[in-house]
Amino acid sequence: MTDGNRVWQEAGTGRGHPSLAAAAGSMAVATLVSRISGFGKQLALAATLGFGFLYDSYLAANTLPIMLNELLIGGVLTSVLVPILVRAAREDADGGLRYTQRLVALITTLLLAATTIAILAAPLLVRLLQGNGQSANRELTTAFVYLLLPEIVFFGLGALFGAILNARGVFSPWAWAPVVNNIVVLLTLAAFWLVPGEITLSPVRMSDPKLLVLGIGTTLGIVLQVAVLLPFLRRVGFRFRWRWRIREWFQRDARLVSAARLMGWTTVYVLISQVGIVMTIRTAYTGDAGGVAIYNNAWLMLQLPYGVIGVSLLTVILPRMSRAAAAGDNDRLIGDLSLGGRYCAVLLVPVSVVFIVAGESIGIALFSYGAAEVSEARRLGLAIAVAAFGLLPYAITMLQLRVFYAMTDARTPALIMAAMVGVKVPLLLLCGAVLPDRQVVLGLTVINSFGFVIGLLAGQIWLRVRLGNLDGRRVSLVVAKTVVAGVCAALVAMSLHRVLVLPDGVPGAWAQLLLDTLIVGVVMTAVLVVLRTGELTDALRLIRTKVRGR
Repeated sequence: MTDGNRVWQEAGTGRGHPSLAAAAGSMAVATLVSRISGFGKQLALAATLGFGFLYDSYLAANTLPIMLNELLIGGVLTSVLVPILVRAAREDADGGLRYTQRLVALITTLLLAATTIAILAAPLLVRLLQGNGQSANRELTTAFVYLLLPEIVFFGLGALFGAILNARGVFSPWAWAPVVNNIVVLLTLAAFWLVPGEITLSPVRMSDPKLLVLGIGTTLGIVLQVAVLLPFLRRVGFRFRWRWRIREWFQRDARLVSAARLMGWTTVYVLISQVGIVMTIRTAYTGDAGGVAIYNNAWLMLQLPYGVIGVSLLTVILPRMSRAAAAGDNDRLIGDLSLGGRYCAVLLVPVSVVFIVAGESIGIALFSYGAAEVSEARRLGLAIAVAAFGLLPYAITMLQLRVFYAMTDARTPALIMAAMVGVKVPLLLLCGAVLPDRQVVLGLTVINSFGFVIGLLAGQIWLRVRLGNLDGRRVSLVVAKTVVAGVCAALVAMSLHRVLVLPDGVPGAWAQLLLDTLIVGVVMTAVLVVLRTGELTDALRLIRTKVRGR
């Protein structure tokens, strides 16, 4: 046995895996840096491109790669593969090495084929996304599409490499990798500033230096984000070997048939979700220019706290769920689900309350710089405020989906997504038809958040049918306590809004934001302590431990 194979087998046994608290804590640090740098990237994009045709076209062109980032890097492909890889590591004499090599060969081939088809269909994709919206610039969007669609391959490979590392108990590299992408994009925006001239819109030229800098630099960031994972794959003993024998895949290894079935349902999940994303963007283009950019930044703002708290917890808890599901230990599986839901409640509801009471201040304080106007920044902040109620349902829905994936069930998540999109699409059509142009984007953010409420309810029903009692009373009690504390904090903060007179503009917005955050933090902590919410104490103890470096 080679040293590489020995390392691979030892990494797959689960020995030396970190505890949930320790692994989640280290993941939270990495994800915090990643999300903050990513948020800084979004601020720089808004300041550089403004909320208008240019930013809308750039985001529309990046919709397909971004969608795969959210669905694959964010957990769907990883969630499907981790349970399979964990089973292979337990059952195969080589720790699942040959099986993993076959998956890498198969998925790489599929990604290359999908990217080629997408590039050939670029004009059709642009027409599909933008429709006949009054704020669309189809020619500029198409130019960006040709430069950005190659990201699809690297998003998929990043998700696959992340799944391999997570299944071996290695989490941090996958969390740190996006920081590389964020740094590259920030450098790209600096180069964009330095290149003279402006992007011409009539006609749009693919040779335009600013266009090339922005498009190629964005794609390069994703390439390097994946490249930094390669040394860590070698460290856990993975060596790639191109295993290209289709007959051997499906005749000699039944798990690959299982993987294909799971990936098939994951594809259905992606396609259904894409319907919702396409309809959202088309509706955004029926409003004023900048609607796509405002919706995108409001959604990313909501994902910032989820990324630090939810993704860190779920990435670490998924292998535990997979092992519990493989062993048929439903009690441990339900325990992890309950623990994740309760921690999400005490950590995310306070953030939602801050977003609600200080939404407009957040928009002005963070987004009214450079080419971004204060009026558009205020509209973005209002979008954050009206959508904040969806933060906790989003996190719990993602947790529920991980439970199904841990049970190697990719069919139910696709059905849950179908229910969510089935509710959202009629509401999106109604939103574009009845709301004034400047309010369309606000309707979009509300509908998106409401979709996750539907997802939460559907997931709860399906899980109860599959697993029985989900410790729902305990989770509901913690959620109720946090909601009561949140209402108290919001009332105090809004009362002070009427009393205090702060200066207008960015300085006043920052002062209001800091004051609201302090009030919400103090009041909610006090109320939760009075209500004897033990999960808050556990979460604060974990934070203190990590701050002290223990």
